[in-house]
Amino acid sequence: MTTSVADDFAHERRARSTALTLAASMATAGAVSPIAVGLGGLVGSSLLGEDQSLATLPVTMFILGNALSSAPAALLMARVGRRAGFLLGISVAVAGGLLAILAISIGSFLAFCGAQTLAGMSSAFVQQYRFAAADASPDIFKARAISWVLAGGVVTGVIGPQAIIFGENLLPFDFAGTYAIQIVLVLIAASILATLSIPKPARRQHGDAKGRPLLKIIGSPRFIVAFICTVSSYALMSLVMTATPLAMLHHHHSHGDAALGIQWHVIAMFAPSFFTGSLIARYGKEAVVAYGLVLIAFGAVIALLGVTVMHFWLSLILLGIGWNFGFIGGTAMIADTYAPEEAARVQAVNEFMLFSIVALASFSSGKLLVLSGWSMINILVFPVVGLSLGLLALNALLRTRNV
Repeated sequence: MTTSVADDFAHERRARSTALTLAASMATAGAVSPIAVGLGGLVGSSLLGEDQSLATLPVTMFILGNALSSAPAALLMARVGRRAGFLLGISVAVAGGLLAILAISIGSFLAFCGAQTLAGMSSAFVQQYRFAAADASPDIFKARAISWVLAGGVVTGVIGPQAIIFGENLLPFDFAGTYAIQIVLVLIAASILATLSIPKPARRQHGDAKGRPLLKIIGSPRFIVAFICTVSSYALMSLVMTATPLAMLHHHHSHGDAALGIQWHVIAMFAPSFFTGSLIARYGKEAVVAYGLVLIAFGAVIALLGVTVMHFWLSLILLGIGWNFGFIGGTAMIADTYAPEEAARVQAVNEFMLFSIVALASFSSGKLLVLSGWSMINILVFPVVGLSLGLLALNALLRTRNV
């Protein structure tokens, strides 16, 4: 075995270990997200009066907290390292859980929105797990590393919604116990992250050859198409998922049915990660993204066909699988657009723009549900999917002509 081959083998072995560690942490720390989304609208609704138009605001604050913290999280870790940054995110999640318990116990909608914001801020660090795994991997393993990390979300998909159900009556105030469980889960993640050994993200050095201008990178057709497809997958998922628990309650389904729907949705979001990397290696990133967008559209079709529990659940499952293909494929496309020394800046801007748009989609969800109804939310899926598929096709055509 030559020295070069041995180095490549050792690099991939370290990358696999890093991805598995991050996946294990994702399994527990990732539970913050389904708890915030699954309970945000329900708890928000219970803390409001007759005007329910702001019921989804806590979910929006979760996503907004993510958006506002995404750039600082990426840039901070470029300075202090991944492990220190991830552990800081854990401490924010603990603070968010404590504030949520207090908010529910005193019946404060504003305090609960603050707790959701802290949860979103902690989630910004969790979102960096996928980039950390990709940056620590050789090119041939990047897509699979991202996929492995997100595969940890399968456990999250069970733990998060079950925490909602089990924690509903665990403490004297409804659902306060869920946030106590959240605190335990993120502390478990902290113990896992303490074993993480990973280099700091590469930083830009002085000199013209050490990193292109940021605007040149994010203004390139490759980045624009990758970003639009990624944000379309995520924003549509947020738009529909945020409204679904409230729509289910409106159509006389139970809190348990809504929580189980979110559970199956989150499992569907992450279970395909066991093979999404292999699909990307076989068919290409763009093809997997296209399949994901089509599945999101099929989910909207199912939602428009009826309002039984099974219609809601099947729609959520297709939405989750579509998100997985679109998000992992889109992230892998974005990871191809920058060099290692450009990573921190591009990731910071990408995350900020991505989650700002996702926050807008989430906030619009509650308003649209009240003003226009469940059907309109699903109808909006089709033009966004059509635009993204059109850009993918155009990008493929231009690449073919340039060959």
